[in-house]
Amino acid sequence: MEKLLRSQQWFGKKGKDGFIYRAWMRNQGIPDDQFRGKPVIGICNTWSELTPCNAHFRELAESVKRGIIEAGGFPLEFPVMSLGETLIKPTAMLYRNLVSMDVEESIRANPLDGVVLMCGCDKTTPSLVMGACSVDIPAIVISGGAMLTGKHRGRDIGTSDLWRFSEDVRSGVMTEEELNEAEAGMCRSRGHCAVMGTASSMACMVESLGLSLPGNAAIPAADSNRKVLAQLTGRRIVDMVKENLKPSDILTREAFENAIMVNAAIGGSTNFVIHLLAIAGRAGVPLDLEDFDRFSQGIPLIANLQPSGEYFMEDLYYAGGLPAVMKQMEIQLNGGCITANGKPVSENISKAQSWDKKVITTLETPVNNRSGIVVLRGSLCENGAIMKPSAASPHLMKHRGRAVVFSDIEDYKNRINDPLLEVDASSVLVLKNAGPKGYPGMPEVGNLGLPAKLLQQGVTDMVRISDGRMSGTGFGTVVLHVSPEAAENGTFSLIESGDWIALDVDNRLLNLEVAEAELEVRRKKQVPFKSSYTRGYTRLFIEHVEQACKGADFDFLKGGSGCEVTRDSH
Repeated sequence: MEKLLRSQQWFGKKGKDGFIYRAWMRNQGIPDDQFRGKPVIGICNTWSELTPCNAHFRELAESVKRGIIEAGGFPLEFPVMSLGETLIKPTAMLYRNLVSMDVEESIRANPLDGVVLMCGCDKTTPSLVMGACSVDIPAIVISGGAMLTGKHRGRDIGTSDLWRFSEDVRSGVMTEEELNEAEAGMCRSRGHCAVMGTASSMACMVESLGLSLPGNAAIPAADSNRKVLAQLTGRRIVDMVKENLKPSDILTREAFENAIMVNAAIGGSTNFVIHLLAIAGRAGVPLDLEDFDRFSQGIPLIANLQPSGEYFMEDLYYAGGLPAVMKQMEIQLNGGCITANGKPVSENISKAQSWDKKVITTLETPVNNRSGIVVLRGSLCENGAIMKPSAASPHLMKHRGRAVVFSDIEDYKNRINDPLLEVDASSVLVLKNAGPKGYPGMPEVGNLGLPAKLLQQGVTDMVRISDGRMSGTGFGTVVLHVSPEAAENGTFSLIESGDWIALDVDNRLLNLEVAEAELEVRRKKQVPFKSSYTRGYTRLFIEHVEQACKGADFDFLKGGSGCEVTRDSH
């Protein structure tokens, strides 16, 4: 057993090198028998008080440690950069790839036989998974869990209501005082957003991929069962090391198909697309934009959760969690896929059932027949764009309107409330330069707030198009991730206010109705994109980030790098 442990390349050495590795571990008061022959398990912790969703992770890590020790392993906790969606500027997405590099290099460079990935707020999950599957030593995810459902004036609220409250304030329906009152009732406990936003979608993603123990996605952060699962996760990673069960064994093509189908059934975030594509790129699994449309088809919305439905993550847990959702759609899934507990999907969900049919429905009686991710093609988005029909308005699924173009997010903020803005309910709001390179980092600004004067007229939705992203808590008829982005000088960059745009969701079309001759004239006048960032990580990002249709990862990070350390400094 000892010869098989990667950590023994450090702690099992004789002479000067072994002396250094072991002696300096002893300065923490640790006897050498704790790390000389036991599996050494890293706990990759994204705890930070600047990431409020993950602020309980120090406590949760103690449960993980107990499990590791019980199973005969030796836990070593280490930090990586933490990405808190609520505070970080300009956008957490700018740093997802940086964190993935931090994770990858931290795992490879240190004497670890396996790793527990502590994930919570949106980008922490994909970044940790991307880094870990690049190295490919045994790894398992424990999510932090969603916060308890918010309360305001006798009703349940969650992050999706923030967008409604904002529009109500702008239209005069809600006062600032009432908004402050709602603020006090929104975040009642530790944990990430209480709705099926990006954080919960990511927790569901890792469970449906098989990277976590069953039930991981839905247990609330404040529930004691979250600590129980963390302890069981600590136990399980030790056995995964003994079995040499690695991410590459779990992340098969069929596992990715399962994740796409489950995301459709739960009404998961559109950000799921960009993150799953990036993970697939690191895992070396072929996956493209069309796969999201193809495997979403035929999967209705069966989890009745905001923003596509009515309920909250806490309700999903009480109703049976993600295993109950997967049981309802078992006929659609690849049941033979192996998961982190060493068992196939079919066995993990064999006894699951829905305890509340209002929250988890059936394929025959779904919440909405429109679900999943729709991939649009056409002259406006040569390399594709996406939208989430379950969160959109049915009457706008086929629409033709004149563009109202904003050159960037600052232009939008300066003009959207102008009473002289030339816009009506049939207009199409277009936001440029919110893509990976153009912003940079691709912020969650795609679900543009509607013009104030239209809100006052009672308009509640419009077609909105951007090369940026949208919060998983958001909703509306919003077309996102347009590729090529405006900064890449595709057709999207050429749109002008007054142009006609045609959207046809059923036929997967998004077209700019401008003659090619006119577009050619515009191309000749176009000034190539030039970033003002000349140094540091942001410059690296702009020079190497791929387009949204490929996952917005760095071009030099595709595929795995392995766990071998090629140089030894001692």
